[in-house]
Amino acid sequence: MTDGQAEHTIQTLEDVLRACVIDFKGNWDDHLPLIEFAYNNSYHSSIVMAPFEALYDKRCRYPIGWFELGEVALIVPELVQEAMEKV
Repeated sequence: MTDGQAEHTIQTLEDVLRACVIDFKGNWDDHLPLIEFAYNNSYHSSIVMAPFEALYDKRCRYPIGWFELGEVALIVPELVQEAMEKV
């Protein structure tokens, strides 16, 4: 990773965290797993795919899809959808 790529990653994470602090107020840190999930499953032009896809060689199944398939869900779908839209 070059310095420019590291700077871009840091700036992106700062922007996302800033938005979460504003939107989620006092309990923004409760949403860190969702922030990590969104970041790891978003497209990165430097690797031409999402980090999850690069690591596991397949796309991630989003929590919203868990409900559609009738699997056990750990996260309320409305919360996940809202977080994904904000990030």
